[in-house]
Amino acid sequence: MEDTKKKQGRKPKLFEALICFFFIIIAISATYRLKAGMEMPLMLGVAVSIIFAFYLRYSWSDIQSGIISGVNNALICFCILLLAGMLVGIWIIGGTVPSIIYYGLQVISPGIFLPFTFILCSIVSLATGTSFGSIATVGLALFGVGQGLGIPTPITVGAIASGAFLGDKISPLSDTSVAAASMCDVNIFDHVKSTIYTSIPAAIITFIIYTVLGLQYASGTLDIANITLITTTLDANFNISLLAFLPPIIIIVLSIFKVPSLLALGSGVVISAIFAIFMQGVDLGAIFSAATKGYTSNTGVAMIDKILSRGGMNMMASTIIMIFAATAMGGVLTKSQVLSTILESLLKVVKKSSQLITLSVFSGYIAQLIAPTMMFGIVMIGKTLTPAYKKLNVDPKVLSRTLGDTITLGNVLIPWGGASLYLQGVLSVDASYIPYTFLSILSPIIAILFAFTGFGVWKLSKQESDTK
Repeated sequence: MEDTKKKQGRKPKLFEALICFFFIIIAISATYRLKAGMEMPLMLGVAVSIIFAFYLRYSWSDIQSGIISGVNNALICFCILLLAGMLVGIWIIGGTVPSIIYYGLQVISPGIFLPFTFILCSIVSLATGTSFGSIATVGLALFGVGQGLGIPTPITVGAIASGAFLGDKISPLSDTSVAAASMCDVNIFDHVKSTIYTSIPAAIITFIIYTVLGLQYASGTLDIANITLITTTLDANFNISLLAFLPPIIIIVLSIFKVPSLLALGSGVVISAIFAIFMQGVDLGAIFSAATKGYTSNTGVAMIDKILSRGGMNMMASTIIMIFAATAMGGVLTKSQVLSTILESLLKVVKKSSQLITLSVFSGYIAQLIAPTMMFGIVMIGKTLTPAYKKLNVDPKVLSRTLGDTITLGNVLIPWGGASLYLQGVLSVDASYIPYTFLSILSPIIAILFAFTGFGVWKLSKQESDTK
């Protein structure tokens, strides 16, 4: 009887909900600046949201149910991330990633260096699902080549960043793609197809710009030392073959035929493992190790070992922890009605889909300026605005795509953003590359243009509206 009579938590007023958000953002950004990683800042955000729920007189059982509900929404996301980590490790030991790098470097020449850099980094990032990995692998190698050609460093870095984050944005293996889809209740492959709408025009324009800029350096002399070192080392340690492209192609084909993401990626793991056994002669023990702990390269060449030592489920542990914390926080904020209070206030002002998409674009940048990490913005904005998209009968895959346009691509435009700091650290450069990261600059412009023209802005069917 005592429990049944227990007073329920109350709904916060708008100013209280905004204060809650303010303190969460302050807690996260302040802790992040202590260089404690992003896991602890997000956990602190969970703590602040719990304290605020107690302030609103919610019981611990209510708060706990909110946490469980929030995390439960990310379970599929966790599974996909683990499968993605397995794929990267197996694709390296199976020769897929080495073959992609090898053949890509074979066709380089001074006149096409910049557009080639953009395309190759895109392909590697698409295949591995990681912009950071693409930057630290072929990006690092191409950075040295660009210096040998006399191409200004900021332009080279801009091309590397544009390519790496394009691949990251459209890859079903990317943690940011998986997170965006998960937070917006969208199938990962539906999300990828949606991102292509804004990615293709932005990529084409970016490619043209780099081509025009690259023509200025067509007479340069190619320093092939790094390229030769990479290709000969890869050829000596792997069975390089065009057949190595089959595993990622198979996954792409499965996605085209709308095979569920978990089944498609799981099938990809099995197929890639079989491929590795027959093409590289590795045993199951080595494959299991690469899938779990990642591949460890021992070629004797430091540059190559740094390029290839990655992958595995363990690689995703940090991302999973961040998503766990962020979704737990989102669950508490949902249970305490903080998100619904803000949403209702937004919907009083936002009446059209074009306004909502534009709001999503600017919200993405505001979130990153305050808390400079991709995952925070994706989770908070995805969780907050998805109900608004459904309310206006707009398919949430438009929101998940917009998160890619503004957060996955936009983080590299913010000098203190996590992606920007990583890029600056790996390549030992400053933020002068930002004006040359054309893809990241163009994508939000195209997203807003589409919003006002209605192109690529899908409505929910009556059945979807009823179920969502």
